[in-house]
Amino acid sequence: GKKLGYTFNNRNFHNVSLGQGQEVVAEQALDLAAKEGHWVILQNIHLVAKWLSSLEKKLEQHSESSHQDFRVFISAEPAPSPESHIIPQGILENSIKITNEPPTGMHANLHKALDNFNQDTLEMCTRENEFKSILFALCYFHAVVAERRKFGPQGWNRSYPFNTGDLTISVSVLYNYLEASTKVPYDDLRYLFGEIMYGGHITDDWDRRLCRTYLEEFIKPEMLEGELLLAPGFPVPGNMDYNGYHQYIDDALPPESPYLYGLHPNAEIGFLTQTSEKLFRVVLEMQPRDSSVGEGGGVTREETVKALLEEMLEKLMDEFNIAELMGKVEERTPYVVVAFQECERMNILTSEIKRSLQELDLGLKGELTMTSAMENLQNALFLDMVPESWVKKAYPSTASLGSWFADLLARIKELEAWTGDFSLPSAVWLAGFFNPQSFLTAIMQSAARKNQWPLDKMTLQCDVTKKTREDFASPPREGAYVHGLFMEGARWEAQ
Repeated sequence: GKKLGYTFNNRNFHNVSLGQGQEVVAEQALDLAAKEGHWVILQNIHLVAKWLSSLEKKLEQHSESSHQDFRVFISAEPAPSPESHIIPQGILENSIKITNEPPTGMHANLHKALDNFNQDTLEMCTRENEFKSILFALCYFHAVVAERRKFGPQGWNRSYPFNTGDLTISVSVLYNYLEASTKVPYDDLRYLFGEIMYGGHITDDWDRRLCRTYLEEFIKPEMLEGELLLAPGFPVPGNMDYNGYHQYIDDALPPESPYLYGLHPNAEIGFLTQTSEKLFRVVLEMQPRDSSVGEGGGVTREETVKALLEEMLEKLMDEFNIAELMGKVEERTPYVVVAFQECERMNILTSEIKRSLQELDLGLKGELTMTSAMENLQNALFLDMVPESWVKKAYPSTASLGSWFADLLARIKELEAWTGDFSLPSAVWLAGFFNPQSFLTAIMQSAARKNQWPLDKMTLQCDVTKKTREDFASPPREGAYVHGLFMEGARWEAQ
């Protein structure tokens, strides 16, 4: 445009999409642009991690004595985890940063879904009423499946990469089907959307069933009679133009709540708790890390960590002596194998905990140089977080360090009781294993061996008793009593 005093044509605008072998092209473009005052866009620089330091140097060279119209634009995908942050600090500090956050909430998601289309899309189909109604319902469906992720496992059992491509392809399919048939093929459409377009991402049977149920609710013949509610208080709109639909969302969509997804209001508790914990955690991590004592003198950071560290080392039991345990066993039953596997994995975890704590102890005494791993451990202990190096060798857990460590000791105690004489505990703490699945398999293997049944025909069956684990003096003849499972968002009706 003329306003910038800059006219665009392909000669003075260089667009480089990075990937294998494109680094040279990018360097040539930068050199030329710096001299002539051109604009350069480098796309997807996350694909060329090794080259980024050269890019940083090049940008530094060109920052002096280059043409005043010279500009560089850089794009990258967001990194999935802090370890994947590869863009050099120099580039980040010297640039103006813009991020495109995914929309949050039903309102933003629905507008964003509708933004993939325009007035021409709405007019392209001869069956205007049906096309528009189903298109709007699809946008609502897309917003629901995308935003349902925030409810964690109460939303989807696994997280899936639903994207706008799924929505736009579904609309093309809808157009083709409506043009080709006299009646609206509701069943076929739902099958295509729910089992192929969106269902193609889904690997869990229950999630597939959920996806199918949404489509049965949102896309059915009643939608043309204007009686269908997409959510309580939000009917499918009638025939409008493109801007009318955007306006309709602003006017008619009820305020954000789990009702919009067909969920109970309590479904939000977990999500809100998580969000606030995350916020406080970030605030805590940003506290100044000065170890000198503030006003009024308190315990220094080092002293806090040292006390905690000594207490942990004192409470940690010795590792399991696997060779000695093996000597005690007459027959390696499936249960004994599980016990050994658990002991081995517990040894790996406890030895890492001991090693890292003793190393940090020496570091704090000044006998060893502090490394970044020791720093990280010290910070984690101070912030009551489970250190990264422990998490890698442990079982999944969302607890903070204090309760995590108490839980670890309880797990070791259970294992010690079990390996005392290797008789199956009267009630097994299923959630206390590294790999609960292996114990369930062992139950099937034991029953199969005892009755000489084929293992691949076995299935597990679960009965809920009215007793507590203290009420059992011995394990059952077949199978095992298990405890330690929790229910989220529901409870047993003991009556």
